[in-house]
Amino acid sequence: MHMIFGLLGGLGLFLLGMRLMTDGLRLAAGNTLRTIIARSTGTVLRGLLSGAFITALVQASSALVVASIGFVNAGLMTLTQAITLIYGSNVGTTMTGWLVAMVGFDIDIKALALPMLGLGMVMRVAGSGKRYGAVGEALAGFGLFFLGIDELKAAFAGLSNTINLDAITGSGPLEMLLFVGFGFLLTFLMQSSSAALAITLTAASGGVVGLEAAAAMVIGANVGTTSTAAMAALGATPNAKRVAAAHVIFNLLTGVVAFLLLPLMYIHLADVALLLHMDTGPATLLALFHTLFNVLGVILMLPLTRRLVRILEGWFRSHEEDEARPRYLDSTVTSTPVMAMHALAMELGRIGAIARRMAEGAISSEQGPSARLQADKTVLDTLVDATAEFSTATQRGHLPKDLDGVLPNALRVTGYYTIMAELAIEVANLQQNIQPVHDPEVAAEIARFKGAAVKTITSANSEAENFSAQETAQLLANLNEAYSHLKAALLRAGTRGDLTPRQMVHHLEQSSHIRKIGEEAEKGARYLINFTSQTADNVPAGTESVAAPA
Repeated sequence: MHMIFGLLGGLGLFLLGMRLMTDGLRLAAGNTLRTIIARSTGTVLRGLLSGAFITALVQASSALVVASIGFVNAGLMTLTQAITLIYGSNVGTTMTGWLVAMVGFDIDIKALALPMLGLGMVMRVAGSGKRYGAVGEALAGFGLFFLGIDELKAAFAGLSNTINLDAITGSGPLEMLLFVGFGFLLTFLMQSSSAALAITLTAASGGVVGLEAAAAMVIGANVGTTSTAAMAALGATPNAKRVAAAHVIFNLLTGVVAFLLLPLMYIHLADVALLLHMDTGPATLLALFHTLFNVLGVILMLPLTRRLVRILEGWFRSHEEDEARPRYLDSTVTSTPVMAMHALAMELGRIGAIARRMAEGAISSEQGPSARLQADKTVLDTLVDATAEFSTATQRGHLPKDLDGVLPNALRVTGYYTIMAELAIEVANLQQNIQPVHDPEVAAEIARFKGAAVKTITSANSEAENFSAQETAQLLANLNEAYSHLKAALLRAGTRGDLTPRQMVHHLEQSSHIRKIGEEAEKGARYLINFTSQTADNVPAGTESVAAPA
């Protein structure tokens, strides 16, 4: 029981020290750490070095993975950059093993740890809320970290007299797989590969487990780090799932290679340590093994990174990402301008449908901007950019004279739909600040005005079989009339005091945006139907199917 309590207490001190050390270093770095991550991934080499350095510093590879997910989602980092950070972070995690190997068994740990703990806590108390207070917290964390190592060492030293796992299970391939699974389980249960590595290294140094079996446990602990990222990605965005999948793939492949090479590496580990003028104790050899197979994994995966990115971008696709992919803009038809114009007209119709959906949703909403509205805006912007690039490529294809003046109208249409989308966001944002109107006259005018706006926007669908530009123009005129009545009613209510000046201004601003949406929808439909008709006039008979969805 004494040994078990010592083991649990040592593990608790180790984990608490890791937590204080990580949190303290994060607080001390502040936004600097984020800046370093965002700016230091411009090249593959810089990404690798940054990932290794930051993970070695804060001893939390999962924190770096989560940070890289956030940067990818924010558009500050590409998937390739995030993957290189993950490669580097796996190398950085080996620092725990080196700390245990270099400090944990060669000196009087308490003589080092207790002063660090005392000084760190004095700094933490004196500098609460300040940067040097955070540094003190990290220093105290280092002290607890080393005390935990000392307790683990003592517990395993006593345990070795009664238990020898290596002797019980042997050293065959199946037994080694059992130790890999044990290392994975330790990391999964504690959600800390550093803690699993510390237990493994101290167990090997205490004679509880043999060196080869401990090496297998190190492989399992390395693979076990993926469990944190995998769980964090459950129900998350596609980007988060891709980054987590990259982490899993890298660690799994690295683990498989390390397991296959384990007998060979086991034989030559001591030779490599001697070549590097290192100690040949179990902790040092295991730390060296951990580093070697992670570096080997980076070397093997780097040439495959581009292909891995392409594969991952095809996985975990969201509905918004699928919708944001151009359906008709095939680069193979840009060399045939007439067909390219026809494809462009069809894609513009899709953009118009998204803009109308956004507008109707914003007008009908009684709350602020929804997640769907924001997602639609991202989709629309992506498609608009794609149509601009496609138009430029088509222009280079030497358009015939009768189509040369038509292409600018396509860009004009995307401009109208972009304005609609931006105004829809504004309308939804204003809705958050608008309080319910209790004046019957104003409430009736608002309902009439919004109804007229929805009718106008719905009618402005140039792809509908019953579309009539004249009918849409008439509905827009009705909308303008309803706007005039609503404006007058709002001003009267404000004068009577039925609406506060702020409420009146918010309603006037929102109704002005809604009216503008109707105008842009009418213009977009009018120019798109003209563009479509001019394009259709130039499509040779029997070739319309060439512009089928890509």
